Amino acid sequence: MCLAVPMRVKSIRGDKAIVEAGGTSYEASICLTPQVKVGDYVLLHTGYAIGIIDKKEAEQTLAIFREMETLSDDEN
Repeated sequence: MCLAVPMRVKSIRGDKAIVEAGGTSYEASICLTPQVKVGDYVLLHTGYAIGIIDKKEAEQTLAIFREMETLSDDEN
């Protein structure tokens, strides 16, 4: 099973971007999504932006991830 995480593009330099989610930033390759712009949301998988998604879908997915984390914390 593969997991791609929605991340917001903060800056772009060449074929690399700085992406952010939950206060954590990463460098990602955008060679598969060269049309991406600062402010877009991308699906990040193993360091590569593999697709662009709309803001609403990204925010809903990130909210589900936060809820899952809360539930996991409650169980421990």
